[in-house]
Amino acid sequence: MKKMGTKEARWLKIFHIVLVSLFFGGIMSSLVLNFTMESAAYDQTLDMYKNVVAISDYIVRTGAVGTLLVGFIYGFFTNWGFFKHRWVTIKWILFIIQTIVGITIVDELMMENLALLEAEGSKALTNPVFIDNHIVRQYAVYFQIAVTLFIFAISVLRPWKKKRQK
Repeated sequence: MKKMGTKEARWLKIFHIVLVSLFFGGIMSSLVLNFTMESAAYDQTLDMYKNVVAISDYIVRTGAVGTLLVGFIYGFFTNWGFFKHRWVTIKWILFIIQTIVGITIVDELMMENLALLEAEGSKALTNPVFIDNHIVRQYAVYFQIAVTLFIFAISVLRPWKKKRQK
């Protein structure tokens, strides 16, 4: 397969940075909304969950899917590959784990809580399932943030890099 030139790779890097910014910015926005939510105020909680769903659907997913596609382009059309460098492989594994956590925990609990709010009204705020979902979701978001920051560190520091032969 023909490899990408330097100019194209630089444009790809710009797209990658923009998409990762969307992904991470969406996760951080979700966290901030969680902190500002007053769990005793039904209207505010409902609005927060609707906003978090919108952020997840339009910002986080766009960034995640775009980052995944850019990663495939990097893997197939540049010299980075998927398994040539251990640090790149670790980033892929972490991104996959993070995406699974996002889909199976964060999004699932978020949608379940939104459904509880819409079905039960203000009673949902005292529902133990709602409270547990909210807490677990928040810890999953912390996990996503920690993994993203670790991936950033790996991208910059490139540990486990093969030493050049003299």
